[in-house]
Amino acid sequence: MKPDSPRPMDPVERAHLKDPGDASHVMYRYPAAPEFDGLLQRFWIPVWSVPPGQEAPQRVLQYPVSLVVVAPDYARFYGVVSGLSTTTLSGNGWAVGVMCAPAAGALVAGGPMSAFTDRFVDVAEVFGEEGDRLTARVRAVMAGDPHATEAHTAAMTAMGDALRPFLPIDDDGRLVNEVVAFVEGDREVTRVAQVCERFGLSERALQRLVHRRLGLTPKWLIQRRRLQEAAERLRTGPEGLGEVAAVLGYADQAHFTRDFARVTAMTPGEFAGRQRRNA
Repeated sequence: MKPDSPRPMDPVERAHLKDPGDASHVMYRYPAAPEFDGLLQRFWIPVWSVPPGQEAPQRVLQYPVSLVVVAPDYARFYGVVSGLSTTTLSGNGWAVGVMCAPAAGALVAGGPMSAFTDRFVDVAEVFGEEGDRLTARVRAVMAGDPHATEAHTAAMTAMGDALRPFLPIDDDGRLVNEVVAFVEGDREVTRVAQVCERFGLSERALQRLVHRRLGLTPKWLIQRRRLQEAAERLRTGPEGLGEVAAVLGYADQAHFTRDFARVTAMTPGEFAGRQRRNA
């Protein structure tokens, strides 16, 4: 697998509530190879350096997918964090992560992803001995220069070798991939009934599918996409709060403010103000 050239300091994704002044790390992102279509989405490799005595919290409105992450001091399989995911960087370090497709989690876990919502386990718990081999391979190739393209290529190859046995994707996996793509790709989707109609599923059947494969609810999928887009608009656009609420289909600004603050622990106005102060 030969990735594209590294892209340090990529534009902030809509899921990330990153302060503009945060220079604690360089983020390298690479697409997964075509052979992993439906199973893996992309790799990300942050390399950080935080001055002694300081910390750099990284806040993310996570996508509805599982993650596999190997770092010098841990190797984990993550379910979806239903609220705000926060990782605090300190000192010098790196991590190699792969964002799975929605279908992948239950295949890797060997059962419903509802057991992994808001929690993680050591990779050996889901990969067995292959998890130990994966961890050792990634740490060995990243031990030199963690910014090196060659190290990234080798680390991603190790990840791919560990995950390839979970191909091909099953029928339910393809369906949940399509459901998530539909919800994430169309801001006009604001009700669960629209998803049911699009895929010819009863509400109960859709709930069972999403709970089993993602550990979530269809309503969560819709709300998460709206909050991610809200963060993106507040960070990059000139719209006022009322306009953002209207574009995202909220009945009023107060409802939007409550939803945003409940998950992020700050109001939309506070988030937008932080972006302007640190720009």
